[in-house]
Amino acid sequence: MNLIKTMLIAGVALFSATFTFAAGLGEMNLAEREAFGEAVRAYLLENPEVILEAIEILERRDAAAEAQTDLDLVQNNYADLTRDGFSWVGGNPDGTITIVEFSDYRCTFCKRAHPEVMALLEANDDVRFVLKELPILGADSTLASKAAISALINQGDEVYGVFYDLLMEHNGAINVKTLSRLVEQADGDAGLMVAHMDDPVVTQIIAKNRALATTMKITGTPTFIIGGEMMRGFAPASAMQRFVDRARSQLQTNG
Repeated sequence: MNLIKTMLIAGVALFSATFTFAAGLGEMNLAEREAFGEAVRAYLLENPEVILEAIEILERRDAAAEAQTDLDLVQNNYADLTRDGFSWVGGNPDGTITIVEFSDYRCTFCKRAHPEVMALLEANDDVRFVLKELPILGADSTLASKAAISALINQGDEVYGVFYDLLMEHNGAINVKTLSRLVEQADGDAGLMVAHMDDPVVTQIIAKNRALATTMKITGTPTFIIGGEMMRGFAPASAMQRFVDRARSQLQTNG
């Protein structure tokens, strides 16, 4: 009810401001202004749907403006997003369409998105997948990302890929013991991973990803870049497929 009241107040303010400008209210005397105010009030009470229509228009305009801002952010930062030289690349590394995911191992929606992303990659052999470690949910998130990046740098793409899958499927505590067990399940070396988790290069990669997320106005995970568009939050594979299809169509048009 409070939300509805707020929306109605906003609508009244909007229409009052519009009518004030149009009628030159500032040039009216006190009696004329009061009469005008009563006329506006009576009209809005008789036609409350007008307020809701105006609010819907404003919301659509805001959404369009936000979408354009996202498009501009992707375009202006595309190289850093898609080819930074340190993020893991899955799917088809030579694919013509790139999906970038900013992800956190403690993020429930990231875990829900994981099988959807894997299904999408399975269904589209022209898609390369770039994973950006973005630990934003506390110390355990950072610990997991450090372990994963250490594994990637020192043990290669294959170990990292399996380790990433296992971490996304893991729903228990995150600590060094658990991470060591999981990396060994990925045929990795737990001792080597742990030994390099606090290397400066690991810290630098996380810092770069966080800085890029700030530039991109990303405040939550998962966030996806699909082709030239940004998709914030969880979506099923079917929804992501529409983004892929648009990106593919755009490539065909430009090609």
